[in-house]
Amino acid sequence: MSACSKLVLVAFTAILLVGCAAKGPEMKTVDHVDIERFMGPWYVIANIPTFLEKDAHNAVETYTLNDDGTIATHFTFRKGGFDGKVKEYNPKAFIADDESNALWGMRFVWPVKADYRIVYLDDDYSKTIIGRQSRDFVWIMARTPTISDLDYDELVSLIDSLGYDTSKVQRVPQRW
Repeated sequence: MSACSKLVLVAFTAILLVGCAAKGPEMKTVDHVDIERFMGPWYVIANIPTFLEKDAHNAVETYTLNDDGTIATHFTFRKGGFDGKVKEYNPKAFIADDESNALWGMRFVWPVKADYRIVYLDDDYSKTIIGRQSRDFVWIMARTPTISDLDYDELVSLIDSLGYDTSKVQRVPQRW
């Protein structure tokens, strides 16, 4: 795929992510995120995937706090299988709510910032749910490549309570 084709694809994704109208009541974020503690790698355990993430394996999203307060994001996965081609995306995140640090804008292409909400974060920062007001995409992530079935079911129940169609949630295969 040429660089121009990739740019068009990323631009289309950004427009798709931002262009969806809000659905349902305001999706609340967690009260506070210790942003430095949140940084680092997160394994994508399950999601309602964007078209870029369909058939992703070993998906990992890594956050690094920049000196200017923005967040460098490195998203990587293998397409189609554990030995599939490595795909990488590097959007930049902007904290939109400095009180909570839980509401971000995620920029894949300038000037569009997609809605990104930390709607669940456990006390030990080992599991999180990232949602969107439009309830079109969601991500369950953890510091480890797997979580227990009980934890998974509880997180999917939480996603359901937020107004998502949980029949669209898909586990992301992880094998390390």
